Amino acid sequence: MHAIVRFAAAVAALLAAATATPAVSHAEADNGSCAQVELIFARGTFEPPGLGATGQAFTDSLSSRLGGTGVEVYPVTYPASLDFSQAAAGVGDAANKVLNTVATCPNTKIVLGGYSQGAAIAAYITADSVPPGYALPDGISGPLPSSVAPHVAAVALFGKPSNGFLNLVDRNAPPINIGPLYANKTIDLCTPQDPVCSSGQGFSRAAHSAYKTNGMTDQAADFAVAAINRAR
Repeated sequence: MHAIVRFAAAVAALLAAATATPAVSHAEADNGSCAQVELIFARGTFEPPGLGATGQAFTDSLSSRLGGTGVEVYPVTYPASLDFSQAAAGVGDAANKVLNTVATCPNTKIVLGGYSQGAAIAAYITADSVPPGYALPDGISGPLPSSVAPHVAAVALFGKPSNGFLNLVDRNAPPINIGPLYANKTIDLCTPQDPVCSSGQGFSRAAHSAYKTNGMTDQAADFAVAAINRAR
C-alpha cells in the first residue's frame, strides 16, 4: 500500500507542480511567434530520446495533412525504461508543456499523443481526479485545471497499456483512464494481437511495433485534423 501511495504521490506532485506554473497573461501572449498547432508526444519504452518511430510517423502524417499550418513538435522528456514508476517524470514534463503552451500561446491548438508507455503518460495527464485509494501528499492541488481542456484539440494514443498488462508491469500504478473532458477528443488505437493493449485476441510481439507502418498513424492524423478544424 505504501508503494501505491508513493507512485500516486509522485504523479500528483508533478501534476500539481505544473498547475503552479506562473501564468502568462493573454495580453502578453500570442505575439506572432506561436505555432498554430503544438504536438506533444511521449515515446515508448526503450526508444531513444525524441519522438520515437511511431511518434515520428504520426508527426509526418499530421504535418502533411495540415499543409501550411505551422506545427511545433515537443518530445516528452522521461526515462522510457522498464521502471514504470518513472513515467511520473513524463507526466510532469508533458503537463508543464501543456500549461506553458496555454499560458503563452492561448490560440494554439494542442495535440497530445503517446505510444505504449508514452500513451499511458498522455492518458494520465487528462485525468480529472485521483483514483480511490491513492493519497495526495500535503499541499498538492491535483490534476490539470478544467480550463486547460478546451485548448487540447485531440489526444492520440497508440498501444496504450491495458489495465491487465499494467498490473503485470507495475501493480502499484494507478489505472489508466481518459478524463471525461477529453474522452470525445481521444482516439485510442490498438493493433489486434498487441499484447500490451489487446484483450484476448491472441498475442504477437510484432503487433506492438506495427503502428508506424500499419496505417494507424494516418488514421490518428485524420482524427486530429478533423478535431483541430472543429476547434478553430
